[in-house]
Amino acid sequence: MSNGHYAELRRHPLLRRTDKTFDPESSFEMANLYPRTTGLAHTVWVSPRNAAHDVRIKVCLQPGDKMLADQTVSVGLRPDVHEIGGATLPRDVMEQVVRWASLNKAALVDYWDGKIDTAELMPLLKKI
Repeated sequence: MSNGHYAELRRHPLLRRTDKTFDPESSFEMANLYPRTTGLAHTVWVSPRNAAHDVRIKVCLQPGDKMLADQTVSVGLRPDVHEIGGATLPRDVMEQVVRWASLNKAALVDYWDGKIDTAELMPLLKKI
């Protein structure tokens, strides 16, 4: 895809972002996991390694089938499941995230490490 096409995408009202974190070229690597898939009340965003930091997922602060990239909490998986950064989830939500992420840690780490792709990840995930 040409840079001109990416610039056109960024101007689209549904894709326009005011911060610099949206990158259409790398966002295809992310997978949204909705509540009906995870058993959580919030959508989880998983991806293969896309930065120097260790394995993490993102959890949308808003419940339901939506992923608002600017309204997420980063959750690290190693050594134990923990929140990263300033934003925090309500305690009951974080308890559920810990339960789900712990149950699926091996598959999420393999996905992060590029050992499996999204199609291989999905049947490995367990719902709480």
